[in-house]
Amino acid sequence: MAIIKLIKSTFYKEKETKAQLMSFISSSKQLSFGQECLKFEENFARHQGRKFSVFFNSGSFANLALTQALLNLGWLKRGDRAGFSALTWSTNVMPLIQLGLEPVPIDVELDTLNVSSKKLGNILENTGLKTFFITNLLGLCDDIDKIKKICEKKKIILLEDNCESLGTVYNGKKLGNYGLASTFSFFVGHHMSTIEGGAVCTDNKQLATMLKMVRAHGWDRNLDKTEQEKFRKTHNINNFYARYTFYDLSYNLRPTEINAFIGNSQLKHIDQANNKRNENFLKIADIIYKNKKRYYPIRFDHIDFLSSFAIPIVCRSTKIRDDLLKRCENKIEVRPIVAGNITKQPFFKKYLPNHDKSFKNPNADLVHKQGFYIGNNPEMTDKEISIITKILA
Repeated sequence: MAIIKLIKSTFYKEKETKAQLMSFISSSKQLSFGQECLKFEENFARHQGRKFSVFFNSGSFANLALTQALLNLGWLKRGDRAGFSALTWSTNVMPLIQLGLEPVPIDVELDTLNVSSKKLGNILENTGLKTFFITNLLGLCDDIDKIKKICEKKKIILLEDNCESLGTVYNGKKLGNYGLASTFSFFVGHHMSTIEGGAVCTDNKQLATMLKMVRAHGWDRNLDKTEQEKFRKTHNINNFYARYTFYDLSYNLRPTEINAFIGNSQLKHIDQANNKRNENFLKIADIIYKNKKRYYPIRFDHIDFLSSFAIPIVCRSTKIRDDLLKRCENKIEVRPIVAGNITKQPFFKKYLPNHDKSFKNPNADLVHKQGFYIGNNPEMTDKEISIITKILA
């Protein structure tokens, strides 16, 4: 029997998408950033329910660009304390270090794998934050509505890494719509694939404008005419130099028309794919999470619609975890729960060697040592679900 993979295809409805892509490439006059990318930005913003979407070449660079844009605008400054979820991905934290902020890890709740208002409150008793970059992990969340209220009251800039939660709805609102801005990943293994790709969504026009400049060398080429004229007038730039004037710190993080075409094609199927992910999760969770002697329970009944990225399992001991990993060998592909407690990673210890003494994250530690996840993809069959539940129940 073939191993049950985390993800089966590069895209949902891969054969159909590849045929459309070949036709698009052969007929296109331009494959660098252009009209197809702009079309995708409009379509994705509409799908997410945000005013603006800025398309990048990866979700990781979307995180970097968002941090840089906030620094460029002066809304953050070097040395500011930036909270982040201790259970997260590397490139959620790396931009904070790279760009001179002071990272502050915040522990998660065991039953949601996400930061709660209580955990945030515990940190705020001892240290102030200028921003909090929360990770909506694996399609799950805790009480992010209360977190939003705390951040508003304390004047903390709330940002969401929503790379693993595209489509999840909590308290009547999509995850990714609680903070000032949110980042998304369209890597192959995520909810929607553009092969490589990412985005930042926001309702703030000033931030969206700066993100477009950070994405492309710091110039104004991708701004609307009104914004271009404003920058050129402020800096006394004439038309001869305008296309090669660089206004602020930036990178080249542009996606291609190929990525955008795939994204526009995949948006037509995203709701169908997420519905299937939701069905898979509920079928598997209904069986395996009942075994409370073996696993810590995962709570999700507070979520309106769970767009499941993967199915997390946190075992009561490392022995149970190790035994299960052996049972999964050559049958079910498994992974650690994201990057585990990110403060245990070598890069974090190298650049922030004293954080272990200052901030304790016992729940993230436990998940790091005793957790793993299995994939959840929209092409999973009932037979595969039956195999999974038999091995893990």
